[in-house]
Amino acid sequence: MNFKAPVDDILFSLRHLAGARRLPDWEDALAEDLLRHFAELAEQIIAPLNGSGDRQGARLEQGRVHLPDGFVAAYKAIKAGGWQGLSVAERFGGAGASPLIGAGISEIFTAANQAMQMLFALAPGAIRTLEQFGTPTQQETWIPRLASGEWLSTMCLTESHAGSDLSAIQTTARRDGGGWRIDGEKIFISGGDQNLSDGILHVILARSGSQADGIKGLSLFLAPSGSGVQVIRLEDKLGIKASPTCHLVFENLRAELVGQEGDGLKAMFAMMNFARIDVALQGVGQAARAAQLARDYARDRRQGCQSDGRPAMLSDHADIKRMLSEQDLLAVTARALSHLAMVEVEKKKKSVLVDVLTPLCKVYGSEAAIRCADLGIQVMGGAGYLRDYPMEQIWRDARATAIYEGANGLHKRTLVTRTLRQGADAFLAWIAELAEGNDRLLTMIDAFQDLRESLIVCADPTPHAQDFYVATTTLFESTLRLRLTSVACQHSDPHRFDGLVP
Repeated sequence: MNFKAPVDDILFSLRHLAGARRLPDWEDALAEDLLRHFAELAEQIIAPLNGSGDRQGARLEQGRVHLPDGFVAAYKAIKAGGWQGLSVAERFGGAGASPLIGAGISEIFTAANQAMQMLFALAPGAIRTLEQFGTPTQQETWIPRLASGEWLSTMCLTESHAGSDLSAIQTTARRDGGGWRIDGEKIFISGGDQNLSDGILHVILARSGSQADGIKGLSLFLAPSGSGVQVIRLEDKLGIKASPTCHLVFENLRAELVGQEGDGLKAMFAMMNFARIDVALQGVGQAARAAQLARDYARDRRQGCQSDGRPAMLSDHADIKRMLSEQDLLAVTARALSHLAMVEVEKKKKSVLVDVLTPLCKVYGSEAAIRCADLGIQVMGGAGYLRDYPMEQIWRDARATAIYEGANGLHKRTLVTRTLRQGADAFLAWIAELAEGNDRLLTMIDAFQDLRESLIVCADPTPHAQDFYVATTTLFESTLRLRLTSVACQHSDPHRFDGLVP
């Protein structure tokens, strides 16, 4: 059950569902060339380490984290190819390619090896934060190192008593001459240490004000790895075992402020929002991988007889067809939603719409991955439950995507509170544009608007967060199916979506 990157599906989504060709900096031939080149690297070098990395896991020895066998060599190959700096501006040593190409690569990378991808995933967000809030000196010092892969980065938010409630953060930052010193602890830090890169740039949210200041007393800091940072344990997790999830202790750690003091959340959200789209793409990668594995297994597995007495394959049975179709449609829809959101980001307008689409992508992509893996186990039966096959690892790895970068329930609450009042008009206008005047969808838009108006008058709409999320995604799914029907013939396989659309 070898990994095969779905390059044709990704290109179809970017070109014909998301409309990447409308962007002025989109280079279609370059996108295809880069995606196929990275797919080869993923299939030959990255994916073969997925199962062995899961079995071996990351380990902590004498205060240093060591990754599974083969990871260091794979990192060198990725670094040599310049993949980390693909979307970074050329003046910082990057290739300046469209972030949409990076989205396709992130999906392929995750599907091949999510644990390894997570080690790379935070550096692009750190770069974006530095571009927006860093001083020229900070940009010139750190972005080239991150772009080259010489350094990787972390995002240090969570504490044992401060998960989603960032106002409870107790890690402190105090002035020390022209700089700062940080003391405290952070948990659940992906890649808090590793033996891949020459260094790690820790991006830390710490309290520069008093506890009474709440979130207004938080600032964002940069601190290089080395003296003052200690890994005291690795978490023993359900999945993504090769990704070291670290408990870090900071003691008198020298750091420098990013942005303005007290504006830590504003700067951190630049990194977090990038990470949330990347989590959505992680979900897409795992959903598509689960669908591929289930489809291949069902096609090759003989099971019973057809109505005329001929031998039947597993894929001939109606219930199996139903589950395979649901998997495929979830993966295609999650991918299109993420690509469409990134197109809106790159258009650098409709910021209210981006605020709606970011949590929507994160929730939909992560839930699609978990559902597709669960369906895959069911399609494969007992084989899907065995470690001999990769489906159970996909389920274990994908399960974390609904938890990190903000638990899905929090994002659903955001959709039914802030989005309900501030972003629904932009979302509905966007849907209407995608629907291109289809009467059935216009009726659904009217029904959605009625639901929205009924919730606006609620003193507390949060108990309806799940219902509002389902209504929102159902509207998008219907719109996407309509769009898919009109452009399906543009796929390299003209029968690719048979059975997925009305």
